[in-house]
Amino acid sequence: MAENGGQWEREVLEKLAIAGIREQRAARRWGIFFKLLAFAYVTGILLFAIDWQKADGITDGKHTALVEVSGIIAPGTDSSAERINTALQAAFKDTKTQGVVVRINSPGGSPVQSQNIYDEMRRLRAKYPNIPLYVVVEDLCASGGYFIAVGADRIFVNKSSLVGSIGVRMDSWGVTGLMDKLGIERRLLTAGENKGFLDPFLPVDEKQKQHALAMLADIHQQFISVVREGRGKRLKETPEIFSGLIWTGQKSIELGLADGFGSLDYVAREVIKAEDIVDYSQKENIAEKFARRLGAGAAGALAEFAVRYSPTLMR
Repeated sequence: MAENGGQWEREVLEKLAIAGIREQRAARRWGIFFKLLAFAYVTGILLFAIDWQKADGITDGKHTALVEVSGIIAPGTDSSAERINTALQAAFKDTKTQGVVVRINSPGGSPVQSQNIYDEMRRLRAKYPNIPLYVVVEDLCASGGYFIAVGADRIFVNKSSLVGSIGVRMDSWGVTGLMDKLGIERRLLTAGENKGFLDPFLPVDEKQKQHALAMLADIHQQFISVVREGRGKRLKETPEIFSGLIWTGQKSIELGLADGFGSLDYVAREVIKAEDIVDYSQKENIAEKFARRLGAGAAGALAEFAVRYSPTLMR
């Protein structure tokens, strides 16, 4: 009996010791976790402060203001109307801005976003008549990118830039033939005879197709009106000018789609006469990138850490 009692006591002591060790390990892990979290927080604050200081000290002297339009023009991107217009407003408002350059390298995007940017460019140009507004085209200025470009006083290109694509498109696809081969039946219930407008799983409805073409034609005419308004008598209209074709920078000058050759540095130095360039583009800064990435991973990491190491969940 004494021997069995001693064995039982040893087992209890071992279990208590193991439980104590586990709790200590869990406590250390939690301590490390919160130290890392605090470090990440402080790092984020420091990065934000550094980025803020860079933005805060950008108006030391007379300069050329730069606003970048790069990539797809769409909500939620660096080239959204919200970001571009905010940058334009800040650039024009700065009393040390001698001229504004919108540098474009974009295949286009949303006609609504492009129209909003164009309208804001025209408004700011009227509000600040002494500050010229130019566009410098890099590789590509097509469709919605060119929609924006015509809001400037002058457009500068490279000989090899691609410019134009004054047209509108609506992309879709159809798989009815494939569905027939696979024996798949489409079952769509709607309230409203056109609610399944241009459904890719159904044969093309001719009335819906004509309605879509009419919408595209309306938007195309809006695009054409903006180009005519922005380019005025400089535009040499031909039967193909509004057909959606794209031209080289050199040809675009001949057609009146652009005004001359020039890079950002050239325009700042030779045209605006303010060689110093300040970038007002509203891009995602270091702090935002850090916060977004941290936020995306922190929740999952915290949940996994808690499940693995919380003393109440240990087995």
